Amino acid sequence: MKKRSCAWFFVVLMMLLAALPAGAQNPVPELSLDCVVIDPGHGGKDPGTVSADRKTYEKTLTLAISKKLADRIRKAYPEVKVYLTREDDRFVELSERARFASARDAKLFISVHINATRSRTSNGFSVWLLGQSSDKNKDTYAFNMEVLKRENSVIYMENDTTKYQTFDSSPESQILMQLMSNAYREQSLLLAQLMNDGMKGPFRRNIGVYQGNFAVLRLASMPAVLVEAGFLSNPEDLAVLRSEKSLEKIADNLFDAFKEYKTRYDASVSIGGELPPAPATEQLPAEETAPPAAESAPPVRTETAPETVPQPPAAAPAVRYGTQVLASSRQMKESDPYFAGYRVTAVRAGSLYKYILEVSDDLETARKALPEIRERFKDAFLVEIRNESVTRYK
Repeated sequence: MKKRSCAWFFVVLMMLLAALPAGAQNPVPELSLDCVVIDPGHGGKDPGTVSADRKTYEKTLTLAISKKLADRIRKAYPEVKVYLTREDDRFVELSERARFASARDAKLFISVHINATRSRTSNGFSVWLLGQSSDKNKDTYAFNMEVLKRENSVIYMENDTTKYQTFDSSPESQILMQLMSNAYREQSLLLAQLMNDGMKGPFRRNIGVYQGNFAVLRLASMPAVLVEAGFLSNPEDLAVLRSEKSLEKIADNLFDAFKEYKTRYDASVSIGGELPPAPATEQLPAEETAPPAAESAPPVRTETAPETVPQPPAAAPAVRYGTQVLASSRQMKESDPYFAGYRVTAVRAGSLYKYILEVSDDLETARKALPEIRERFKDAFLVEIRNESVTRYK
């Protein structure tokens, strides 16, 4: 059994690595956010969570919220293709949801869910991205595992569960998950933060941003987040979720976060695109942001801003060239594993940091480095740095 598990792991690993060089063989594609898949959680024989009076089902609410969000995106951005993994009350396997998004070359995956616990006191809105809790002795880990078990439990309703065999705590599973989560961590984290910060009602509390080994996120080959819009087990949240006006508000907030994310995403890959400053985050009173007791703990801590950020030399040439691999609102260390040991230069563009590898004042030197870098960063592209302004090099 162990040999079979290891063999399966390496097959998946090779498939993952084989997908990375694709950008080196094909022309650089249009990189704007032109396709999004919205995933209404549960459906059909899988109702998800159910209210205590058995009158309200998670599967119904997730579909309603997802459709409202899709309508808003389509109306505001006719050029963006918007798909739902299900349009009605049907059962869709977790692997099919991710495969559906990959088949359409989606650049964003948003999975919508409603939370629940054994306690009636837990309430609020949270956003999750792919990751692993590191401390099993903390309440955060226990809370994560409770949510994970519930959201992944749908696997056992499927006919073939063997395709999820890496959902465990084995070293192989953790390594594979780390590889997949690192690929889109920055973009997923940005969207998660925008969604959490932008949910200004109808819920009284924003719990925060968490990470977990969700099967539906682990199988998605693009930036992906999972939204937990309130608790059906909490009377206050249940009243919110039963209000059509509140569902409209939830969809409005999620759309506003998507709109800000798309603005930043498109600006980070456009030629000479300037990004508008990030909106100031309104802070709620301390008592409103405190996490619920027992089931929930403080949000998973992501990497904090480093003490120093890689900067170009003081006497840098007027024009330089390099390969851009990432644009992020978060400052990152030059030693961050994400950069795989390459020399990194960070250039500030509005509220973004553009991270450029192997910068040189010689264009041909930069050109020669591009194919190798693309083997790891498939969407990487050549840029020109002039007076600390970054533009894509044609």
